[in-house]
Amino acid sequence: MSVESPSFTPLTTVTNVTPGSRSAGISPKAVAAAVFTPKSTASSVSTSSNATQLVQPRQAQQQAGEWPSDIREFVPGQFGDYQNNAAQAFDPFTNSTGGLANLSDGNHSAQINPYAQESGTAPLYQAASTFSHPLNYHLYAPIGPHRDNLLAYQRTTHDFFIPDHLREELQRKSEATLQTFANSTLPQQIEHYHSLVALDTTIQKPTAPNVYPSWLYKAVSSKDGYTYCLRRLEGFRLTDERAVRTIQTWKRISNGNVVTVHDAFTTRAFGDSSLIVVTDYHPLSQTLAEKHFAQPTRHVNNRVTNNYVPDHELWGYIIQLASALKAIHTNGLAARLLVPQKILLTSKNRVRLNACGVLDITQFEQSRLAEELQQDDLMHLGRLILCLGSKNATAHQNPQKALEHITRMYGEKMKDVVTWLLTPPSNSTDGTNDYNIDTLLAMVSSQMALTLDASLHEADSLTTNLSRELENARLVRLTTKLNLILERPDTSSGHSGSSGPSSHGLNATGSTWSETGERYYLKLFRDYVYHQTDSEGRPVLDLGHILGCLNKLDTGVEEKIMLVSRDEQNCFVVSYRELKRAIESAWNELMKAAAGGRR
Repeated sequence: MSVESPSFTPLTTVTNVTPGSRSAGISPKAVAAAVFTPKSTASSVSTSSNATQLVQPRQAQQQAGEWPSDIREFVPGQFGDYQNNAAQAFDPFTNSTGGLANLSDGNHSAQINPYAQESGTAPLYQAASTFSHPLNYHLYAPIGPHRDNLLAYQRTTHDFFIPDHLREELQRKSEATLQTFANSTLPQQIEHYHSLVALDTTIQKPTAPNVYPSWLYKAVSSKDGYTYCLRRLEGFRLTDERAVRTIQTWKRISNGNVVTVHDAFTTRAFGDSSLIVVTDYHPLSQTLAEKHFAQPTRHVNNRVTNNYVPDHELWGYIIQLASALKAIHTNGLAARLLVPQKILLTSKNRVRLNACGVLDITQFEQSRLAEELQQDDLMHLGRLILCLGSKNATAHQNPQKALEHITRMYGEKMKDVVTWLLTPPSNSTDGTNDYNIDTLLAMVSSQMALTLDASLHEADSLTTNLSRELENARLVRLTTKLNLILERPDTSSGHSGSSGPSSHGLNATGSTWSETGERYYLKLFRDYVYHQTDSEGRPVLDLGHILGCLNKLDTGVEEKIMLVSRDEQNCFVVSYRELKRAIESAWNELMKAAAGGRR
């Protein structure tokens, strides 16, 4: 509404209009300023005549400069009217032969409605150059697999947040990483590692000869701030410096199924001579022995259930351990500790070889050929599969009975693999030996496709969840800017020569600057977002309303809202684009003032 616009003059009814004269009084430019034309049972001739006379005053105002020419009004209508009067009615939003698409002359440029539903061979979306808002960082696109056939406006709760099981798992791991014990009697610092926390609280001593008691600690490095796992071998005395240097070869191994080794050294910080092996720390991980052998046997209907390892899970273990052995054997090393107690389960069906390189240090003087040790790895892998498949930690002591059970549970293919691992062939006549990791990979190649497919699905799921969290801090940055702008206190009065307006346009009184001009809209917008009340005066705690308003403000959409002052004496109708422009302007002023040392 403009106070200087002409007063409203009622129009008279035009009669005796012939159908042929309907288009004579309508200019092609009149379609650009379509007005509300209610549908009724009257003839289309009288409706068109009234629309012609309603358009003429609007054209006069546009020529006089009083009515903006770029304003478009919504023309409501009923589906039945367009269906019954398809030859006479005109809809500028669906007509592709005229209307908005054909308005191209000296004063109007061609405009395309990107939301028009066109038929035929027309493309579903217009070219990118027709949109006024290019794709920016604040726009999201759904990435990854979509299994639910939902409409464009339908969303589930999990579409907006990270899945609960993944969020809880990551939070528990983060909490375990940051966990500390008060009044700990452990050393304050070992080398550059501090904040030691015991991970292994068992006090059982090993009974086997030449086996050192082992302890696990979690510690933080003062060099990079990361958390590592320290494996301590109690009572170890180093007799040859070359034994510790063997850890350098293990540091070069980078495999997803091997716990990375970082360092090894000796220390007397625990009151004795101990060997420390530093590896990656995987919080809340458990060994295969704890996963499959420590669970109590359940009795259902007077029957014993052992909860055997599923077929696909056991094949996944074999493929991953074979991948780890391939990386180790390629570097001329041997794992030497393929036992359930030294294999970690770090996530769902994800296993990693642990304690690698320990025996290379403690048994350095027992020189054995690398080929013999690698063959022992394959035999130990066969025993491991035999125990896991039978759900019995001592199944390797009676291999024939365990193989019969594996044949019934997992089929002949699994039996052939285990049998080959447990019976290493003798050397052939030409001196070659096919009992190696490459032969094993060839035998299980048919199962690799299933394991790879499962890994790809897991990667797709993680990528989808990661895309939801992309730029998740933008709303925090936006609210931070709002709080820095709104109700700024006077911080310049305490400096000499700071009275009066500053050189950067900021008044000496911060509250005056933050509540004048466009910044006053931001204060009202803050009340509109956070301080709304219902009809009974109760505070509205609607997270969807807050997130929706902040996202629209960050995007700068053309949607308009009404902002009312707290005393209800002032009312403003502004768009989110204007509010975003006000934030950027005020933020630039603050940055200039901060650069000049004023604020």
